[in-house]
Amino acid sequence: MTQMTFARAINSGLRRSLDNDPKVVLMGEDIGTLGGVFRVTDGLQKDFGKHRVVDTPLAESGIVGTAVGLAYRGYRPVVEIQFDGFVYPAFDQIVSQVAKMHYRSRGTVKMPITIRIPFGGGIGSPEHHSESPEAYFAHTAGLRVITPASPQDAHTMIQQAISCDDPVVFFEPKRRYHDKGEVDEALDPASAPPMGQARVVTDGSDVTLVAYGPLVKTARDAATAAADEGVSVEVIDLRSLAPVDFATVEASVRK
Repeated sequence: MTQMTFARAINSGLRRSLDNDPKVVLMGEDIGTLGGVFRVTDGLQKDFGKHRVVDTPLAESGIVGTAVGLAYRGYRPVVEIQFDGFVYPAFDQIVSQVAKMHYRSRGTVKMPITIRIPFGGGIGSPEHHSESPEAYFAHTAGLRVITPASPQDAHTMIQQAISCDDPVVFFEPKRRYHDKGEVDEALDPASAPPMGQARVVTDGSDVTLVAYGPLVKTARDAATAAADEGVSVEVIDLRSLAPVDFATVEASVRK
């Protein structure tokens, strides 16, 4: 087990995916030489080369469109949208092409594309840098939408997303990038909880509080405060917004 930040945990997961599969390619604005604005991809271009960690033009539609072509050719592209509010130029590509291609081709074409999006507020940034557009994608048939809430989940879930044959929108809570936690880098993602499965992170008996991404820590802090007043709060980390693990939520509510 290693103490690492949320951002470093994602970096480690990306590195492991690049190591394990030569068809994994990273693309995005400033992700190579700079290592990304949050330094999540720091060092990866140096170690894997410019042909696998690609600095792209400032054109989100072009980035995702190129990823579609790569997926057609058998690659597993991982694209970074630099900030949540920058995703809209690529919205048509994501919801009209990436999400639909498998169904449109009657299953003959797979779109194993992972779209990384830092999202949410909490870092003092202006409007296009502090949005939460996850609902758009969670309500789009054909997309998986997930968001980790801990460094360990960030490490394993990014690998699970990349190895998935479905397109995955991977929302990263930017306000948690510097939070630290224990990470087992040797954990096989295949033996970790599936990325579509919710997790009870705080046991309770009075009320169920459901959260995801950056607000899981907030919910756990609320549960601690409520305990001081004699209220037992059970906190569930959804982890996946599409699909939603309603069974775990229902079991908690039934208590």
